[in-house]
Amino acid sequence: MNLKTVHPHAKSHHPVLAPNATATRSQVSKRRSNRMALHASVGLSGEDREKSPFTMPAKATKLNKHGAAVQLRRELQVGSLVTVDNKHGAALSARVVAQVAVQEGVSTYAIEFVEQGERAETFWGIIFPPNTSNA
Repeated sequence: MNLKTVHPHAKSHHPVLAPNATATRSQVSKRRSNRMALHASVGLSGEDREKSPFTMPAKATKLNKHGAAVQLRRELQVGSLVTVDNKHGAALSARVVAQVAVQEGVSTYAIEFVEQGERAETFWGIIFPPNTSNA
């Protein structure tokens, strides 16, 4: 068994954008793991941009070992922490890395799991192929 120690104050590998900024292609092009074109229903909770607590269903897309894109009808603050609950009852803390789109009242945010160990890698219940896109 290969155990990794997770540093509690691990830095993000992604740039944190200004609160109203959206990610550019070059900012999200460097991936630590391949994205899967899959969708998952999740629960999301935290504080929105107005500091109001929320718990609501969301749609996770572009799944990867380190996070996903999440779609919801709520404005989030880039850099804030949210809790993501999967269909198996597991919950992980995630950082909002960037707002990547807004369409018809639905915001899409890139999130990355704060914990980067085995729990994060198995959170989606799928096995990701080795990363071949980072050259």
